[in-house]
Amino acid sequence: MSDPIKSEASAGAPIKTDVLIVGAGPVGLFAVFELGLLDMKAHLVDILDKVGGQCAELYPEKPIYDIPGHPRVTAQGLVDALMEQIKPFHPTFHLNDMVETIERIGDPLFRVKTEAGKVFEAKVVVIAAGGGSFQPKRPPIPGIEAYENKSVFYAVRRMEAFRGKRLVIVGGGDSALDWTLNLQPIASHLTLVHRRSEFRAAPDSVNKMLALVEEKKIDFVLGQIANLEGENGILRAVAVKHNDGTTSTIACDSMLPFFGLTMKIGPVANWGLKMEGELIAVETVGFETSVPGIFAIGDINTYPGKLKLILCGFHEGALAAQKIHRYVFPDKKLTFQYTTSSTSLQKKLGVA
Repeated sequence: MSDPIKSEASAGAPIKTDVLIVGAGPVGLFAVFELGLLDMKAHLVDILDKVGGQCAELYPEKPIYDIPGHPRVTAQGLVDALMEQIKPFHPTFHLNDMVETIERIGDPLFRVKTEAGKVFEAKVVVIAAGGGSFQPKRPPIPGIEAYENKSVFYAVRRMEAFRGKRLVIVGGGDSALDWTLNLQPIASHLTLVHRRSEFRAAPDSVNKMLALVEEKKIDFVLGQIANLEGENGILRAVAVKHNDGTTSTIACDSMLPFFGLTMKIGPVANWGLKMEGELIAVETVGFETSVPGIFAIGDINTYPGKLKLILCGFHEGALAAQKIHRYVFPDKKLTFQYTTSSTSLQKKLGVA
């Protein structure tokens, strides 16, 4: 996928930043803006392969009616606008990855490790993970567990891993169609399997996929995966049950099922924070957690009177940035300024 996003690869030395934001949904993106106005740099980690969180992944074309100043905006439109708004602050995104551990190593300083092996050193951590991390739904295929992460994959972390492979992609949403279009040029053969001829993906993606079928560059099969054939976790073929009750076999090296996502609190529960159920308890001055230097904003937090609205998450991000400034710049006095009248803020935004 071609996102205009800077992403650093894993390296020997830790990645150092003022603030590490866990979650790149709308609230995490707006936090970049508020932090940037106060001269704080941010890196963001998200388990998805694109920015936008739940908005971009689950309902990109769904209209939202309660964003101030926007009587109607699509979820993807809101994400696009936020990305444009934070351009002056050059945030770094680490996608397709998940924070696993957070360890205090200074005051203030945290060492954060991710599933992909990246190590960050950040003065402050902001958790903006919505309802938790998105986890892929496992399709109801007998014995699929034995093939997972060997020849069955729920995400594409490196496209090159599929070069020259016979691929079967399963699903009818944006992820299935996007990866069909992106992997077709490098796969030796690609088959898209979906249980019906209607798709939940963007019309342009569907049209491009159908054109590839017409050109015989990929195959499209109506049906559902019934069984996997192989041994020691390595696929040889998949059996497809068609809507008329017949079955057929497709030879393949790897299968990518995209059956949607489910929300799970994930490793957050192990970070030593005070929890109320599956939500993080925070105070309401700066939305700091029970661990000094770790903040939680958006749907992941809870406090008396909490409303799970994007606009409330924006408010929490603005107040959190004020308190975070004390950790990042303990010897620097913070003077409150308005973007409408402050020439220094306007210069940061590139409008003065």
